[in-house]
Amino acid sequence: MINLEKEIREQPAALSRVVENNLPVIRALVAKAKERGVKNVYFAARGTSDHACVYAQYLFGIFAGIPCTLGTPSVFTKYGAHVDLSDNLVIGVSQSGKAEDVLAVLESAKADGAITAAVTNNPDSPMAGCAEYHLFCGCGHEASIAATKTFTTQMTILGAIAAVWAGNDELLAALSSVGPKAQEMLDTKYDEIMAFAEAHQNIPGAILLGRGISYCIALEGALKMLETNKLKMKGYPTSDFHHGPIAQVKPGDLVFVLSPKGPTAGDSADIIAKLKNVEADIVVVTNDASEAPEGTTAVVLPDTGCEFTFPQIAVMFFQLLACCMTIVRGIDPDKAGVINKITITK
Repeated sequence: MINLEKEIREQPAALSRVVENNLPVIRALVAKAKERGVKNVYFAARGTSDHACVYAQYLFGIFAGIPCTLGTPSVFTKYGAHVDLSDNLVIGVSQSGKAEDVLAVLESAKADGAITAAVTNNPDSPMAGCAEYHLFCGCGHEASIAATKTFTTQMTILGAIAAVWAGNDELLAALSSVGPKAQEMLDTKYDEIMAFAEAHQNIPGAILLGRGISYCIALEGALKMLETNKLKMKGYPTSDFHHGPIAQVKPGDLVFVLSPKGPTAGDSADIIAKLKNVEADIVVVTNDASEAPEGTTAVVLPDTGCEFTFPQIAVMFFQLLACCMTIVRGIDPDKAGVINKITITK
């Protein structure tokens, strides 16, 4: 079994333990932030880890009323500027914990007296050593070039911080219990996804759309397909797609619409109607079959019972699709040419 598939299949176990394993540190971190009167969270990350931070932005805003900034590490490393982060909680997120520009943000924030935390899969990493608090993905070595289990555990750790901050036990319980649904996803959807991959193996690319809590998966799903299969993929927020980008869609173009039941369902319906008018090939990725109208292809995923854990399951669809596409296209996803597993940006 290739590393990519092996690591996708390790996610249910990793997700089942990651909240409990980190909860004491999360509670201490949140208590310190509240004691200090922190009113803003500043994230520093790259690539897949950045997409996990987009997920966290929504949860912090929705449940805790805390604004979050997606940091710009090059401000620190390329322009030599100083950004005063003293009143922020600064969270660096990196699979390896070796991202030099993210580390630079943590070091600057620490010098300012800010509360700092690192989310990594390496407790011996420079970022883990620098930050006041370390949150550990604990999902075992990730060898595949495409990050999978580190992404879902990063999301879940960050979501748990938001849940504890908000005092929302229901959200915390949902994040803690997503593992069995991830296993159900693997047990019930693989054959369907492989058949889809076989039918679409010659596509030149596709567009992914998501709004709100699903936007991060439009970004991450596109990245998984791009880096494993070298396809031209692009993720957009559904709301922005109306404002110009829809002009690129031609008859027969493949468009995935992430449409969980919930507040953004109406937005999905609106964009699906427009896409049908231009005769796009529309795939609706959802946890409710009623979200996929006639004339679209429905991919109905296991329902976690919580809109805010839909992303953990939805991203597994794109991970598996990327994996299955490599199989039918004869690609080794563990050898991506110009891409390295650990990318050090400065």
